[in-house]
Amino acid sequence: MTSTLFHGGTIWRGADQATSGALFAREGVVEALDAAALRLASEAEAAGEHLERVDLDGGFLMPAFGDGHAHPLFGGLEAEGPDVRSCTSIPAIVDEVRRYAEAHPGVAWIQGASYDGSLADGGLFDARWLDEAVPDRPVVLRAWDYHTVWCNSRAFELAGIDADTPDPVLGEIPRRADGSPLGTLREWGAVELVTDIAPPRPVEERLRALERAAEYYLARGVTWVQDAWVEPAELDVYLEAAARDRLRIRFNLALYADPRRFATQLPAFVESRRRVTDAASPMLTANTVKFFADGVVENETGALLEPYCSSLHKHGMSVWGAEDLAEAVRAVDAAGFQVHIHAIGDAAVRQALDAIEHAVEANGPRDRRPVIAHAQLVDDADLDRFARLAIIPNMQPLWAQLDALMTVLTVPRLGAERADKQYRMRSIEASGARLAFGSDWPVSSGDPREGIAVAVSRRTPAGDPVGGWTPQEILPVALALDAYSAAVAHQAFADATDAPWGRIEPGAAADLVHLAADPRDLDPADLPDLPVRATWLAGIPRYRGERLPTP
Repeated sequence: MTSTLFHGGTIWRGADQATSGALFAREGVVEALDAAALRLASEAEAAGEHLERVDLDGGFLMPAFGDGHAHPLFGGLEAEGPDVRSCTSIPAIVDEVRRYAEAHPGVAWIQGASYDGSLADGGLFDARWLDEAVPDRPVVLRAWDYHTVWCNSRAFELAGIDADTPDPVLGEIPRRADGSPLGTLREWGAVELVTDIAPPRPVEERLRALERAAEYYLARGVTWVQDAWVEPAELDVYLEAAARDRLRIRFNLALYADPRRFATQLPAFVESRRRVTDAASPMLTANTVKFFADGVVENETGALLEPYCSSLHKHGMSVWGAEDLAEAVRAVDAAGFQVHIHAIGDAAVRQALDAIEHAVEANGPRDRRPVIAHAQLVDDADLDRFARLAIIPNMQPLWAQLDALMTVLTVPRLGAERADKQYRMRSIEASGARLAFGSDWPVSSGDPREGIAVAVSRRTPAGDPVGGWTPQEILPVALALDAYSAAVAHQAFADATDAPWGRIEPGAAADLVHLAADPRDLDPADLPDLPVRATWLAGIPRYRGERLPTP
């Protein structure tokens, strides 16, 4: 029997709990705190149990973080292609693609992610720039938003995309003045014209990506992740990883609901959930269905109540008709799935709220914990509906800053007045909603410390603006920590398990993260560099040390 005593620091049990000075865990479960923990540790040692004593060295032990909205397979795969994420200019991206192509002459399709969409005017990138590096093989690069790709001419040629190709349903092909495709594809209806003809990634490559993602998260104190977009091929990878015991953190899968195919999808969702349940892996569930209500503001595909400043796309893109989304959400909810809806613009958020309200009224009361992810813009009239309908707003705190993405692509499209109503985390939380955090990694960093730093300051890493952007939405540190731990556990139904994680109390799973100092005492600017000393999952140390592996 294995047991662990944690002592010598602050043990933070949660935003509304007292702190403790000692914690005793046995077989992956918290058994006692404070004096009772010290007594049990002594008894265990006297009985000959193997007892590990963890000296926190004045540090901070808290429930491990969760990520309530991310794309771990995408994140892990970024290391398999050209390293374009670190590039800060278009020539640098082109040079990196050239370097990769020369180093991998046998790779038929060069696929990479994810480039900074603010580097080109309007986020529009030209195929001819990539042609300079690789004219003879297809190149497909995803942008940071993962709603956009940049291709070379060879990729367009193989996909049959030319001046006569119409814009597909749920997508756009930006064009030159003569009508020929420029090189950028927006939203998945257009993106799939290329990605659907690319060869599938080898299974071993995807398994490596999952392991790489897990190592990335564990080094940042995260032990549970909501994969927010899973299609059949990805489901098979997760099941294979589970069968080979290669899942190192907990994952819940959100099965992607496609409005173009939904009529045949629901039975497949039920079968997918059964397959995951039968796999009986403690690391894997598939209890959620993911909907997109709109796109993103940077592409002017986020759905708005009032038009974009440019009026290029007017009110943006609604992925589903209102009645269709409401009926699909009702059907998924009736089948016992948790609903998870991507909604960026205020019109999309309202549509998502309406759809969930319809499901509640049609299907009756149950513990459903629906999620609306992102909620970048929420109209005043809708702020209190999250709490009233018991909807979890899963928001991305790292986005609430005036970085280049915001100042170059977002604010010009929304206008200053509307832009200042983005990411109303404090307002929504104050209305009574259970605010949870996610990262949308690899769209943005998956490091909770970086997200918390912005949530509690609304400032960029350089400290701008002084006092914070929209300071009325700044969160207290304790609430930000809770949103990345206990609130994500609530989203995950962790309290419905035999050993719930996300909190520290007797009977809870010992999913823990040891930080070198108390984050409540630090300047927000210092939070991203706060060392993670160790991460435990069910009492097992899965990460030790300060070195952060990169995906």
